[in-house]
Amino acid sequence: MPTCCRSGDGEGQLSVASSQLPEKSKTVAAIPTIGVLAIQGDYEAHARRLEESGAKAVLVRKPEQLDPLDGIVIPGGESSTMLKFLERDGFLEKLAEFVRVKPSFGTCAGAILLAKNVENPAQKSLGAMDITVRRNAYGRQIDSHIHEVATKLAGGPMEMVFIRAPKISGTGADVDVLAKDGDEPVWVRQGKAMAATFHPELSADKRVHEEFVRMVRETQGDL
Repeated sequence: MPTCCRSGDGEGQLSVASSQLPEKSKTVAAIPTIGVLAIQGDYEAHARRLEESGAKAVLVRKPEQLDPLDGIVIPGGESSTMLKFLERDGFLEKLAEFVRVKPSFGTCAGAILLAKNVENPAQKSLGAMDITVRRNAYGRQIDSHIHEVATKLAGGPMEMVFIRAPKISGTGADVDVLAKDGDEPVWVRQGKAMAATFHPELSADKRVHEEFVRMVRETQGDL
């Protein structure tokens, strides 16, 4: 341990009154704590990307784990299977309340769960975003694909991994489309909620997770 940080008899300790510190040293931003719903999908990859983007990541499997979080990521998987798990012990109701007041980000199946309307077939959802999502719209696993897509972010086109992806078939007036694949929205934001039909956790590009961490930081002072 460096001598300036040592505790004990005070020898070698650095003691500076807070009034002597530069102003920018007094206003260090708090590290946001972001949960990753750990039911299905590559939730560990999401957690790594969040940590690399400056957040503390927590794997969430119980409703009470939502309480201390600043935001939540809902990964891919099979949305109807995820719903069955969430319907236990009031988890779905608590998650629905969480996404109404705190930032949320859903990828693939997570985007389906955040949508107001779900098609092919219709199913229950959290209704956090004014979007309509069509399940399994790209077909079977063999129809999955990877390519680069332009976005509203700086840094040029972004690699996007689509795996049995849904399609966002409709967006409300307040929804900001951050990226389109052809004519299809693939990344959208509305207020404190964000959704993507691709898997950003499977690419080396961290910009999507960095954007969500930025969103969470923006709202920390409002909660």
